[in-house]
Amino acid sequence: MSIFNQWPKIYPILDVSFIPPTGRAEFLRRLGGSLADAGVTLLEYRNKTGVPNDRSSSLGWKTGVPNDRSSSLGWKTGVPNDRSSSLGWKTGAEAELLSDAAILRAAMPAGQVNLILDDRADLVEQIGFDGVHVDSGDVSPAEARKLLGPDKIIGTFGGGEAFVPGILQTPANYFSIGVVYPTRTKQVSALPIGLEGVRHLRQLAGPGPVLVAIGGITPLRAAAVLAAGATVLAVAGGLFRQPDPAAEFRRWIAELG
Repeated sequence: MSIFNQWPKIYPILDVSFIPPTGRAEFLRRLGGSLADAGVTLLEYRNKTGVPNDRSSSLGWKTGVPNDRSSSLGWKTGVPNDRSSSLGWKTGAEAELLSDAAILRAAMPAGQVNLILDDRADLVEQIGFDGVHVDSGDVSPAEARKLLGPDKIIGTFGGGEAFVPGILQTPANYFSIGVVYPTRTKQVSALPIGLEGVRHLRQLAGPGPVLVAIGGITPLRAAAVLAAGATVLAVAGGLFRQPDPAAEFRRWIAELG
């Protein structure tokens, strides 16, 4: 299932850890505007601060323990996900998420930039985003599709050394794979799959599915990962740890051609 006629090569992942605590709103306005001007067309905003359950992936991408009410693939059934306000999510982190999302949406216009929210399928319509990324412990891709309809982008974790059983039959638009290389952005227990792992997953998937490579991708490694079979490269620290992420994005695109 594809939304883009041609998917972008670089998919920036803006984790809340890259946003400074002071001057937050102005930082996001400038960052969002500069990234849109640089040609970013797909960006994920990830804010896990204050989530009561860490909703771990059994494949090691997220930390913590999977929720007991998981399906055979590890997703919760039912929408929305239960996050009690008594644990501070509604009054703290969710308010931060909603504020950040409003600023990013204003700075990165709909129709020009597709904004993806991590985890929270129940908030996508409210904040005017274009899709959601769901993993083990979140709602399943099927539940997210039922909630959001046919026109929203839905991404999910596809696998590491092998695909999660049945994942390619879900109504997701893209499947993240990896980690490809060691990464500092997330604590992971799974070993990096390297270029051979990317090639193997592409062979298993065939030419159709959109595979988004995650983990430790640098400008020097980027072209090789695409050549190995990735459709898109998800980049977090490689962009947002740089002084000027928009300029860095332009450099990546120029080097990839």
